[in-house]
Order: sequence, then C-alpha cells, then structure tokens
Amino acid sequence: MDFHNFLKEYKQKLHQVFTKHEDAKDNTLIRGIEETTLDEILTLSPLAAFIPSTYGGFGGHTAEALSMLEASSYESLPLSLMMGINGALFLQPVANYAEEEVKKDIFSRVLNDNKLGGLMITEPDYGSDALRMQTSYKKIGDKKYKIEGTKHWGGLTGMADYWLITAREVNKKGDLGRDISFFIHDTRNGGIEVEEYYNNLGLYMLPYGKNKIDIEVQEDHRLQPKTTGVTMMLDLLHRSRLQFPGMGMGFLRRMLDEAVTHCRDRIVGGKSLFSYDQVKHRLSEIQAYFTVCSAMCNFTGTKIPLTKNTSRMDLEANAIKSLLTDYMQRASQSLLQLKGAMGYRLDSIAGRSVIDSRPFQIFEGSNDILYQQITESVLKMMRKLKKNNLHDFLSEFHLTERSSEYFKEVLNFEVDPKMPQRKLVDLGKVVGRIISMEFTLNLGDQGFNKKLIENAIQTLHEEVSAIIETYKNGGKAKVVEEYEQDSSWLKYAMVNA
Repeated sequence: MDFHNFLKEYKQKLHQVFTKHEDAKDNTLIRGIEETTLDEILTLSPLAAFIPSTYGGFGGHTAEALSMLEASSYESLPLSLMMGINGALFLQPVANYAEEEVKKDIFSRVLNDNKLGGLMITEPDYGSDALRMQTSYKKIGDKKYKIEGTKHWGGLTGMADYWLITAREVNKKGDLGRDISFFIHDTRNGGIEVEEYYNNLGLYMLPYGKNKIDIEVQEDHRLQPKTTGVTMMLDLLHRSRLQFPGMGMGFLRRMLDEAVTHCRDRIVGGKSLFSYDQVKHRLSEIQAYFTVCSAMCNFTGTKIPLTKNTSRMDLEANAIKSLLTDYMQRASQSLLQLKGAMGYRLDSIAGRSVIDSRPFQIFEGSNDILYQQITESVLKMMRKLKKNNLHDFLSEFHLTERSSEYFKEVLNFEVDPKMPQRKLVDLGKVVGRIISMEFTLNLGDQGFNKKLIENAIQTLHEEVSAIIETYKNGGKAKVVEEYEQDSSWLKYAMVNA
C-alpha cells in the first residue's frame, strides 16, 4: 500500500474506532486501551511512516510522519501522543544511531508484530535537570553493560516492548561521568519492575509510572553517537519538539470543527451563537492557532528530513514546541467556554481536550523553561554580533528577517542582558511568536488560504504587542513571604460590622 492509500484507510479506521463504535465515548473514561482495539489500529502499520523504506517502512519522510500524527490527533490526542512517542522518541533515534542488525530486527517486529517502543529519560529527583540523572551503567565482560536506576513518567510504562534508556557511566571511584549514553532494552529480557502506576490526570490511554531498572544490555544495543551522547540527546529532543505540530495539527483542526459546528447550531437569545462578537473573537483565535500550526508543519515537513542533525536547532525547536502547546491548551479552553456546561464533562471532547492537552506544555521541556532558553539563545547571538538593539538583530536574523518588520516600532529598544528570569520568559514568548510569524508568511507565499494567513498575522501581532507591554512595564510584583500576617479578611469584616 502506498502512503496516500494508507492515510485514507487509517483515517477511516480511526473514525470508526473513536466515533462510530457504541463504546467510543466510554473509551475516554477508562485507563489504557483494549488490546484488540490497539491491534486493529496497529495492523494498518501507522508507525511505518517513521521507518525508512530499506526496512519495509514508507520511507521515513517527515511530512508523512506529521500527516499520520495529524490523522491520529483529530480522533484521539492520546493516540497521537502514543504514535509520537514511538516514532520521534524511539524509531527515529534507532534509525539514526543503532547498529544495522539491531535496526532490522526492531523494525521488523514493529511492522509485522505490532510491537511498541518508548523512551526513559526522566527520574524522580531530576525532571528538568536531566543531565544530572543518576541511572548508571558499567561494562561487564567484553560485550555487555549493566544498567541500574529509577525512571518515571515514561509513556507506555509496563506496555512497551522496547525501551530506549539513558544512563551515565560509573567509574572505578563510583562517580558518574558527564556524558549520556542510550541503550535499547528488549523487555523479553526482563529487568524492569514497575514499582507504581500513576493516576495521571489525563491521557488515560497511556500508562505512566515509576520503574526500577536493573538490566543487562548487549554492546550492540547501545546507540552510537556521531560526537557525544549529550549532542545525540539534543538531536533526539529537538527533532521530537519540531514534530509536535503533527500532533497539534489534527487536534486544532478538531477544536475548530467542533467550535464552528456548535456555534452555528446553538441558539442563544433567539439567534445563533455564531453571530455574537465575542464568540467570533474566540473562533478567530482558534483559526489563527490552526494556521500557525499549519505553518509549523510546513516548516518541519520541508526542512527537517530524518537525516538532518537537529542538535543545534534549539531556537526553532523550542519556539515551535512552546507556542504550539500553549495554543493547543488555549483552543481547548475556548471550545469548553463555547460549549458551556455540557462541555464540562470527562466524556465531552471539550472537557477531555482541556485535560489531555495540558501536559503538552510540561513534558519534553516545560514551556517556561523553553521560553527562557529562547531568550538566552538570542542574547548569546546578539553578544557574538555585538548588537544591543532587538529589532536590529531580528531584522537580519534568518528566522525573523521578514516578520520582524511588522514590529519595527515595538522592538526598537536595547535589551538588558541581565534581565530577571520573568523578563527572559516574556521575551522568549515574543521571539517565539515572531519566528512563528515568519513560518506563517512563508506558508502564505505558497498559496495557503490568504484570509487565514491575514487572520493569523493579526492575532500574532496583537499578542506580541501585549507581551512587549508586559515586558517593558510589568513584572514588578513580588512574593510576600510572611503572607499569613494581617491577611484575614474576616478580622476586618467583624470590626466594621
């Protein structure tokens, strides 16, 4: 089957599973996914979109992988995340860094036996501080490694057939090295004990938990970095963040379709909800998010082939991941607001989407941290070029040279390199939006719906202007540590009674 026919059949299958089945709504209320349902989906080999044709896949073309994720997330955001974990965090690293014979075996089992793979990086005491992970490895004998530690929040806990596990080498003194290594573990070999399953707030389809690692891995199951393990990890994480728009695309399209349909059909005060100005404002914002995400998909799908090393693409990856996931949460909140009380149900697409999209702002880099890192990257480049004026820099930077002209006045100021963290975050939000506007302008050049492009540009312009105002004049509030003192309203109400 070619990819076009696969995608058509895949969409039909997912619509049947998540919409037409009598128990489709009930599936949102149970944890995990029925094995028969998962097999029904995997039998179509959606993960072949991530696998090179040499090994029986569709070719590993990024645009095809994104379109598969889009089809998945339109019907089920958790399913799309499951596909994304398997593809971006397991199959693509295997394709780029694993030994040849290991690749052949893994890809064969994924394609023919519906096997799944996941990634374990995060540890209970070292979430965002991944480089300080305590999981260790040491060589035993000539061709084997012993790996020990604890990992948690690995999607597909207790369910994946393969795990990509990160660890640091322990030396003879018992100290851990600074570099990171990746090992492929086949769960048929045992050694991973699920100590606890988490009651995750959303994404019920994916099991999460805490895992005790005590395994032995053959030498040929260690990924081979081109330079360092840390650089390989950056390539893996940046590539994954750059592909978030695939998951966001179908989700935002669904939010838009649901919102427009509801507002046209719902009668309030004797007229369609669609006719109210505030409703139109919310719908226009969702349309803008949809358009910006389309531009992000276009960028990743055309600029990021599987063979491209993305370890230095922190600015693009962080801007895409942080802004997109903020937009996903905003769109779901607007849909819930528009649907009203009936949307506030676990089995409603609105209520479910609010909960399921929220962790996207947290995992693979908390958005607050990513926005800060965007600013730090810009400041580093400005120092190197000996530039202080933000507009001067952005007008000559390849990711913002066109879009920055829309903000010539508001960006015409010198940046304080010693700004507080909250200002770093604000400025990161600004730069992320200006980069996204550049993507959007480029998409418009290719013939994308002109009115949608104009609407997205207007929305981005309004957002940047508002954030710049906060950046320049806000951020002065401080934490009152002794807040218990003289802070009982009742005390003063009783005096005045």
